[in-house]
Amino acid sequence: MTTQGSPNYAEDVEVGSTKESNPQHAREVDVDKGVTESANVGTLQRRLKSRHVQFLALSGAIGTGLFVGTGQVLSLAGPLSATLAYLITGFNLYAVINSMGEMATWLPLPGAVPVYASRFVDEALGFTLGWNYWYQFAIGVPIEISAAALVIDYWPNGVAPAVWITILYVAIFATNSLPVRVYGELEFILGSIKLTTIIGLMLLMLIITLGGAPSHDRIGFRYWDNPGPMNEYLEDGSLGRFLAFWKVFIQATFSYGGSEMVVVAAGETENPRRNIPKAVRRVFWRIAIFYVGSVFLVGMCVSSRDPRLLNAIESGADTAGASPFVIAIENGGIPALPSIINAVVLTSALSAGNSFFYASTRILYATALDGKAPQIMRYEKFGVPYVCVAVTAALSLLVYLNVSASSADVFFWISNLSSVSTLIVWTSIAITYIRFHRGLKHHGISRSSLPFKSPFQPFMAYFAVMFSSTVAFFNGFDAFFPGHFSAKTFVPPYVDIPIFLCLFLGYKIIKKTKFVKIEDMDLWSGKEEADQLESTWEEPKPRNFLERIWFWIA
Repeated sequence: MTTQGSPNYAEDVEVGSTKESNPQHAREVDVDKGVTESANVGTLQRRLKSRHVQFLALSGAIGTGLFVGTGQVLSLAGPLSATLAYLITGFNLYAVINSMGEMATWLPLPGAVPVYASRFVDEALGFTLGWNYWYQFAIGVPIEISAAALVIDYWPNGVAPAVWITILYVAIFATNSLPVRVYGELEFILGSIKLTTIIGLMLLMLIITLGGAPSHDRIGFRYWDNPGPMNEYLEDGSLGRFLAFWKVFIQATFSYGGSEMVVVAAGETENPRRNIPKAVRRVFWRIAIFYVGSVFLVGMCVSSRDPRLLNAIESGADTAGASPFVIAIENGGIPALPSIINAVVLTSALSAGNSFFYASTRILYATALDGKAPQIMRYEKFGVPYVCVAVTAALSLLVYLNVSASSADVFFWISNLSSVSTLIVWTSIAITYIRFHRGLKHHGISRSSLPFKSPFQPFMAYFAVMFSSTVAFFNGFDAFFPGHFSAKTFVPPYVDIPIFLCLFLGYKIIKKTKFVKIEDMDLWSGKEEADQLESTWEEPKPRNFLERIWFWIA
């Protein structure tokens, strides 16, 4: 099928990576092994297994946002508001990731989101999303490296922060310069550590609140009674409690951001039509339980007015000292354990930074394949897009801004930009899915025939559009209160919106792109390759009870 509304796909099928006449894209199938000799999409290799995909999603979503960022949410909004904010944002993520999963199993392409936007909405949106998505993930790398370096300061040492930053930076760069299988194995190990730790922490928080810690202080819902379940912000009474509740949605979004990496990896995943739906169905529940459950339990163990928590937040000390988990353990009188948890926070930051680096390079590579980034970025070797790795590494050098105390505010701005960027991307994903949904209906493709049919569609996509765009637009409301307006309160919440619009309108005007008509929508380029590969992968079957448990987990 040739699409009239998107000429790039008709003239250069490398976008969809299905150029059958090109020997570089030929497939030599080894049926016995169930994989291809060079099972590539574009020129990337499908070397991520189911367990890699599962922990990739966990690694990207679980980092300092959970272990440290929840302290800021608890301090500002109170335990009930914090729990509700994470619960509602989790449902928004559920809507977004299901929308992505349905498109990615129909067309499992590298980079996914920008390519779908070009095909189903407008090439200008594909261009804008490609660069915005790259920026969103790439900027997460210096954020996590900086957090990791600061966490190291929990232990007294005489080493300059720049030294730790350099070591962490080189480690992440080196990992992403190796074949993707190495990256997948490392993330599997780090993800396992985080998964085990989170489960352990949730059990520990429950034990502490029931009085099982050495302090024998039975806390229960004491802190929900005093200082109360919902804090006030800017105003007194019900309005103040609502403003505090609304303010923390941006932090909850930052914490959840990265969960969609499971779909970004579709182009390098073995048997994507089995593994992607499996990951989409399970990852949300794991993350929602871990985040909502953790926030609820730690809100029982730590007062939202705890002076250590407040001092850490007010001073901008994004370290494990600000972590409500560490404070809860210290309050419980448990020796040595805070240092152990701090070590896990360190590995979590490294893992999240590693995942952000990976996702940003694949998004940029897909954007280059789509003709919306310099052609040199298509260069790869051993299945690694090295030019994209170099560009992301260059942006990650922003982490050195954090070495200087005078640059702390600049770095704060950058991290806030990432949160708003996530909301804009989620809005765009939902819009793209709505178009995809209408395209299927127009071309007579029954959704029951899809490899993965997400529930409650397109209503969940409409919810994601409304919720994500509303939070993005109103998250900086406090800048307009008397005495609160400043560059720090206004620029981070809103500068990303005009940047997005300038990229979109600029590309649209220069390239004279047109909105893709339903009848011209390309729903097919790349599908034939996925169909051919699907028959070469065998469905693994558990041989005993332990394997059944493992298959359920991974």
